[in-house]
Amino acid sequence: MPIIAAWQIINPENIGNLIRLADNVGASEVFILGEDFNLRMSSIKKTAGLSFNNIRLIFISPDHFFSQLHPDYKLVAIETSQKSTNIFATKLPEKIVFILGNERNGLPEDILNKCDFQVHIPMTGKCKSMNVSHALSVTLFEWQRQMLFLPTFKDPKFKLS
Repeated sequence: MPIIAAWQIINPENIGNLIRLADNVGASEVFILGEDFNLRMSSIKKTAGLSFNNIRLIFISPDHFFSQLHPDYKLVAIETSQKSTNIFATKLPEKIVFILGNERNGLPEDILNKCDFQVHIPMTGKCKSMNVSHALSVTLFEWQRQMLFLPTFKDPKFKLS
């Protein structure tokens, strides 16, 4: 299952949404990276709903988080940047840590430099940004689609009807 991490999320409702999405795809933890958190847990719980009891919410310093990462996992930033690739044209690894940035500033350069690669969600409208939880939603379900359904399409016994 994917690991979900987000840097300095300041909106408790966004954290609740991240928890809910993690639960949707079978993840077990959501890491919120930062140093100083003053968030209303009641808002997080309300937004997360029943998922709040299914997911471990961990507030952690970035240094501690990165020191704990298993080397088999690839760290993937969900961030539009010069180095990012279209998520729908990128083969995502099974063992993956998705990291999202702060609602206002995205991910800082030092965290982007720790990532194995960066992906962006192509947008054709005038607005080229997306709420952090919406970005995670698109990303998680693209990862899940690749993990669960793409092997089926490559199987020679599989036929479209």
